[in-house]
Amino acid sequence: MYKCLMTIEEAQIAASRVMQRCNELAKISEIDNGITRVYLSAEHLRANTLVGEWMVVAGLQIWQDAVGNICGRYEGEKVAASAILLGSHLDTVHNAGRYDGILGVLSAIEIVSWLNKHKLHLPLAIEVIGFCDEEGIRFSITLLGSRALTGTWEESWITCKDSSGITIAEAMKNVGLDASNISAAKRNIKDITAYLELHIEQGPCLYKENIALGVVTGINGARRLNCSFIGKSGHAGTLPMHYRKDALSAAAEWIVFVEHTTKRYNSYLVATVGKLHCSPGSVNVIPGEVHLTLDIRGPEDVLIEKLLSILLDQAHIISLNRGLRFYSNQYYRIDSTVCDDNLKRIIEHSVKFVQNRSITLSSGAGHDAVAIAERWPVAMLFVRCDRGISHHPKELVTENDVALGIQAYMQAIYWIAKKK
Repeated sequence: MYKCLMTIEEAQIAASRVMQRCNELAKISEIDNGITRVYLSAEHLRANTLVGEWMVVAGLQIWQDAVGNICGRYEGEKVAASAILLGSHLDTVHNAGRYDGILGVLSAIEIVSWLNKHKLHLPLAIEVIGFCDEEGIRFSITLLGSRALTGTWEESWITCKDSSGITIAEAMKNVGLDASNISAAKRNIKDITAYLELHIEQGPCLYKENIALGVVTGINGARRLNCSFIGKSGHAGTLPMHYRKDALSAAAEWIVFVEHTTKRYNSYLVATVGKLHCSPGSVNVIPGEVHLTLDIRGPEDVLIEKLLSILLDQAHIISLNRGLRFYSNQYYRIDSTVCDDNLKRIIEHSVKFVQNRSITLSSGAGHDAVAIAERWPVAMLFVRCDRGISHHPKELVTENDVALGIQAYMQAIYWIAKKK
C-alpha cells in the first residue's frame, strides 16, 4: 500500500511541464507588462480554451459549465463513480503572480496525465476544475465559480456591476453564457466524494522553515468593516489644541491600539487597517471626518469575534473621551473553514512519504475550498513560495518543490480513492 506511485523522474517531468504552462498562461493577460485575468473577460475564455486543450491531452473529458468553470473528468473503475475533485482557480488579481491558483489546476492535470499514461483507473473518478472567479476582482464578489457548484450563488449577484457599469448578467451574455441557467452548474452531492486543492502558501512559514510542503489545517475566517470617526473641522491656526475634535488623531490612536492589542491577544490572529480617507483633507484644516477599514482574520471564529468586540469597544471609548462619534458597519463576513480530519491525515502521511517530515499550518488567505467545504469534505496541500510573496509579479516557486508537491498529491489521491 505504501509504495511510491510516481517516481522522482516522473514528478520532475510533470513539474517542468507545469512550470512551462504557468508561463504560457501568464501571457494571457489584459495588460502587457504583468498578469491580469478577470472573470468573464476575453482572457478568461482564452485561458479556459488552453487549459481545456491540456486536459484533453491528459485524458480528461471536458466541458465548460454554466458560469464559466472549465471542467474535466477521468472515469474510475466503474462508469459514473463518485469523484475526487481536484483544482483551483484560473482568475487573477490585478498585476498578479503566475502561480496563485494556476499551479493547483495544472498540477491536477498532471495527476490525470500520469494515471492515463499508466492506464490506471481508481475506484473513484477524478475530476479537475479550473474555477472561473475566486478572487472577485471584477464584480467584488469572491468564490463565484465554486459557489455555483455548491448551489449557493445568490440571485441578486447577477445585477452586480463592474467598474464600467456592466452587470454579471450582461457580461455572461457577452461571452455566450446565460444568467438564467446558473443553477445548471450545481453538482449533486453524490457526484463528489472529496475536494483536494494544491496551492502556493502565499505566506512565509514554509520558506522560514526551509521545507517544501505543508498540510493545511483550516482556512481563516475574516471580518471586514467600514469605520468612521466623526469630529469637527476647524482652522488649523486659530483653534487651540484642547478645544479640538480631531477625527484623525482619534483614528490614529485607535489604529495603534488595533496593532498592539492584536499582537498581544493571539498569535494566530491578524488585524489590518488598509484604507483611510481624511476629510476635508487640507493642510490647514483640522480633520472633521475619517473613514477607514478594518480587516480581522483568524482560524477560530470565536477568537475573531472576541477581538473585534474589544477593538470596537475601544474605538467608542476613544471617541467618547475626545467628544467624537464612532460608527462601524460590517460589510463582509466569512467563517473559518476546518479541513477534514481524515483527508488531512492522508495528506500529512503523503507529505511525510515524499519529504520525510511534515508541518501543519492554517491558511490566512481565502480559497475555493471555503465554498466547497459547505457540501463536501476538503483538504489542502501547500507548496512553498519564495519569501512568502504572492499577489505580486515576483511570486515564485521552484520546480523541485512543485515536483514534490505533485508526488505527494498523487499519493494522497491514490490512498483516498483506495480507502473509499
